[in-house]
Amino acid sequence: MYQQKNVTILGAGESGVGAALLAKSKGCDVFVSDASMIKPHFKEELNAHQISFEEQNHTIEKILNTELIIKSPGIPDKSSIVTAAKAKNIPVIAEIEYAASFTKAKIIAITGTNGKTTTTLLTYHILKKAGVNVGMAGNVGKSFARMVAENNHDYYVLELSSFQLDGMFKFKADVSVLLNITPDHLDRYDYKLENYINSKFRITQNQTEKDVFIYCADDPIIMDALKFRKIHSKSYPFSIFQRIDAGAFVENNQLNIKITKDPLIMSIFDLSLQGKHNQYNAMAAGIATKVFDIRKDTIRESLMDFENIEHRLEFVTKVHGIEFINDSKATNVNSAWYALESMDNPTVWIVGGVDKGNDYTMLHDIVRKKVKAIVCLGVDNAAILKAFEGVVNPIVETSNVVDAVKAAYRLGKKGDAVLLSPACASFDLFENYEDRGRRFKSAVREL
Repeated sequence: MYQQKNVTILGAGESGVGAALLAKSKGCDVFVSDASMIKPHFKEELNAHQISFEEQNHTIEKILNTELIIKSPGIPDKSSIVTAAKAKNIPVIAEIEYAASFTKAKIIAITGTNGKTTTTLLTYHILKKAGVNVGMAGNVGKSFARMVAENNHDYYVLELSSFQLDGMFKFKADVSVLLNITPDHLDRYDYKLENYINSKFRITQNQTEKDVFIYCADDPIIMDALKFRKIHSKSYPFSIFQRIDAGAFVENNQLNIKITKDPLIMSIFDLSLQGKHNQYNAMAAGIATKVFDIRKDTIRESLMDFENIEHRLEFVTKVHGIEFINDSKATNVNSAWYALESMDNPTVWIVGGVDKGNDYTMLHDIVRKKVKAIVCLGVDNAAILKAFEGVVNPIVETSNVVDAVKAAYRLGKKGDAVLLSPACASFDLFENYEDRGRRFKSAVREL
């Protein structure tokens, strides 16, 4: 437990304000600092709880006059303010780390480059359906700190990014899940994949033989990294290519979750979420909940009736026989690959945005197989044009979502699909991926 009574919070979004509320509830003297404007509803909360704050500024002297700093995951460890704090030996931790020290609840922690949100929601759905007193937090829903401050759950399902994991030291998950690792956010990791891998594997830190680690046995990066790591927890792999003795696997179109003598077996066609990537998500969530003796009938029913999140392979509507699908949450190449892999009809693919140094070559085969035309949506489409020249024809450039949707509609015909799966961040034209997805849906409905 973090006993410091003088606490500074860097960042006043959901994570930072949640941490401030928790620290205040523990009798701490709290100061919140945000270099940007604080959203009005967060300012109202801080004022209501008599928490002092500053916005559009970082007053270094005031920030460093503290015993503990809780940092927003969006602030890099190499920022000057974090560097200055560490030089003064002030601990700098993540909000998740802080919150975990104030709860005795069982924690299921889920990370991976792709599939985190869906697996987190699916795991939460199963536990909720089983009647468990469970909360969901982290990168989805409310902040963990807010949940701990305001609720008394027996279980928490946490979606964790690598940025959050970087600020976690004493944290221990009862069940940790590592879905996959593909290059992403490498600008935060000195452009070294090894550093990003190390960050993701922090999900297993402090685990003992009494805890559980769930991982994808089909992921080459995970499997290679495991050769050089000592995992103390009980391990349950999952795979769609090989039979697993203890874990989960797909064989003859049957999903098997086998961690007891009474395995759960169900058809992959009964899963509410289709596609190979969702078979992985279902296996991970199934193992994570079976560990806690949730009835297999409850798990099966939950996997059959779960409804996916907005902006993740979300069916929008059909216009003159053309299906429109919103996958705005696909902000990297691997995520876009999963989306394209799940498409059954000839697809007009809307792609583009802020390119994080994407390697599009891994998409060439799936694009040749699935995509009939590409519509670029971005301020600078040069990388996409270069990557897919000679792979797909036609490729059309647009610089706003309305034109992109109209172009895709013109290129499609009855029986086709239009897929927005950008493989890029959204910040060139939109506030975030949610804004991009909502504006895409609005443009589709105006056709």
